[in-house]
Amino acid sequence: MGTLCHLRRLKTRLVSDFHSWCTLQAPNAGGKLLPRIYVTRRIPPDGMKILRQSGLCNIEQWDSDEPVPRSELLEKVAGIRGLYCLLTEKIDAEVLDAAGPSLQVVSTMSVGYDHMSLEELKKRGIRLGYTPDVLTEAVAELTVALLLATSRRLLEAVDEAKNGGWGTWKPLWMCGYGLTGSTVGILGLGRIGAAVMARLKPFGVKRFLYADTGPRPDMATKIPAEFVPLDELARHSDFIVVCCALTPETKGICGNSLFSRMKDTAIFINTSRGGVVNQEDLYQALVNGQIAAAGLDVTEPEPLPTDHPLFKLKTCVILPHIASATVATRNAMAALAASNLLAGLQGKAMGKEVPL
Repeated sequence: MGTLCHLRRLKTRLVSDFHSWCTLQAPNAGGKLLPRIYVTRRIPPDGMKILRQSGLCNIEQWDSDEPVPRSELLEKVAGIRGLYCLLTEKIDAEVLDAAGPSLQVVSTMSVGYDHMSLEELKKRGIRLGYTPDVLTEAVAELTVALLLATSRRLLEAVDEAKNGGWGTWKPLWMCGYGLTGSTVGILGLGRIGAAVMARLKPFGVKRFLYADTGPRPDMATKIPAEFVPLDELARHSDFIVVCCALTPETKGICGNSLFSRMKDTAIFINTSRGGVVNQEDLYQALVNGQIAAAGLDVTEPEPLPTDHPLFKLKTCVILPHIASATVATRNAMAALAASNLLAGLQGKAMGKEVPL
C-alpha cells in the first residue's frame, strides 16, 4: 500500500513538473523549444526586429502604446524566462513571485531603474539590463532647450502672440534671463550632466559648479567645473540643472532647503526623475518669488494631473517626459534592451547590466 501511494505521489509530481516545463518553453515553427519572454509594451521596431530575428525566444507582447494593466502583467509573466519592460512597470516581489523561478533576466528600456526592486532581483539571482549612454545626447539637448524655453519665457511669449498680448515694443516686456556671464550648477555630474555642460559652455557661461556624492574629476576637468556642497551650489548658481538618479538619498532632495537658498532670479530645471523634487515646496518657491522660474520634463506622478497647481503658473514650464524622444534614440534604447535580454537568456555578458 505504501509503495502504491509513493508511486501515485511520484506520478503527480512528474506530471506537475512536465506541465511546468511546457509552460517555460514553447515550440517555434520548426518545432524547437524556446524560452518564453514577455514584452510589456509596443516598442520601437529596431528592438522587436532583434528579438524576432534572433531565433532564441518565443515572444508574447502587450501590443499597445499604453502601459500593460497590472492584472494582465501578473498573469502573463507566469513561467517566463525573460521580461522586457519599461519604466512604467513596477517590478517588485509581487511580479517576480508571479513569474516564478523560471525568470532569469529582466531588461528595462530605460536608463533609470528606480521602478525595480533591486533587492528582490538580487535575492532571486535575476540579472537586470538597462539602457544608459544611448540617450545621453538627446536628454542633454532637451535639457538645454527646456532651460532656454524657461529662462527666456518662450511658451509665455507664444501665448502672448497668439492671444493678442503682443502690442507695441516695451523695454522690459517679456524679459527673461540669459546665459552669458552666468553661473550654472549641475546636481549630479554623470554622463548627462557633463553633456549638458558641454552644450551650455558655448553660450558664454562664466562658471560651472556641480554637487554630487563626491568629486568627479574624470567628468569635471573637461568643462572645467568646480565641486561644491549643495548649499553653495544653491547660493551661487543662476541656473540649477538636476541630472542625478533617483535613489533613497536623492528622493525629495530639491525642496525648501534648496529653494530658500537660491537666488530670486535663479532658474530651476529638472530632467532626471520627478521624485527628486518636492513639488509642493517648488510651487511655494515659485508663488512666493523665492526663485524666478522652473522647467520640468519629469514630475511625480506621471502624467501630472491637469488640475495640478504648477500648471497654473506662467513661471513653470512642464513637458511630458520627452527628453529621450528622438526616433534614433528610442530605437537605440529598444535595440540595447533587446540585446541585453538575449544575452541574459544565453548567460552571456550584457551590453549594459546593473550590478546587483
